Formats: sequence, C-alpha cells, structure tokens
Amino acid sequence: MPFSRSESAGYLVNHLARLFAHALQARIKPLGLSTGVFPVLLSLWEQDGLTQKQLVDQVDVEQATMANTLARMERDKLVVRKRDDEDGRVQRIWLTDKARALHGPATEAAGSVNRDLLAGLSDDERAQMLGLIRKAIGANLSRP
Repeated sequence: MPFSRSESAGYLVNHLARLFAHALQARIKPLGLSTGVFPVLLSLWEQDGLTQKQLVDQVDVEQATMANTLARMERDKLVVRKRDDEDGRVQRIWLTDKARALHGPATEAAGSVNRDLLAGLSDDERAQMLGLIRKAIGANLSRP
C-alpha cells in the first residue's frame, strides 16, 4: 500500500501540532510569549527552581535548544539563573515576577485553543483522543 498522508499517524499528529502551535502563538504573542518558551514556562509554573537538565528532560528538547531558549527567557526577564545552595556547580532556573504574572493569562490562552480543538468532539471522544495521545507518547518512540 502506498504512503498516504491521510492514513499516516505521524503526518496527522505533526499537522495537528503545527495547527495548534499556530493558534497558540496567535493567542500568546500579545502576552510577549512564543510557543518556544511556553513548554518551559509550563514546567516552571509546576515546579520553580528546576535545573537546565531537568528542563531538558521534561520538555524533551536538545541541550543546545534549551540553552538558547533560556538565554532568550533571561533576556526577556522571564527567568533568572541562580547557583544551587547545596551544589555551587548547579544553576537553578527561577521564574521572575513577570513570568509568574503571565501564568493565568497564558494558560487561559492555551486552554482556549484546547477547547477550540476539542469542541467538535463528544465527551467520550475527547477522553478517548487524549488517552490515545498519552498512550502514543508513552510508546516506543521516546528518546533513549
């Protein structure tokens, strides 16, 4: 059977992710945010003071990508890096007051995109879709 975009899980998930990112970008850009920093903010809003390595693992990006993202976030006064009290070799990433103040508006923007995405689905379909996505994420494609 020849390759078909309409039957390719990878193509469809990637397409959906790009559509979602575009819609999210439109809603968070007025807040001074981008889709590149949003996953980092989500992690830090859940647990402030993570290390760069912990953020790399949680966001699942390359070390160099995270370093660049954090540099932009520092420039934009969203985070500060501070030496760990117990291990001076380790730097922890801390949210600024500016970033903390964006939590509500940014997550509401993301929530509205999610609501739009799922609006045409029944409650059962929503639960099934999210469950299947979580299951696929946990499948054998995770980074080693």
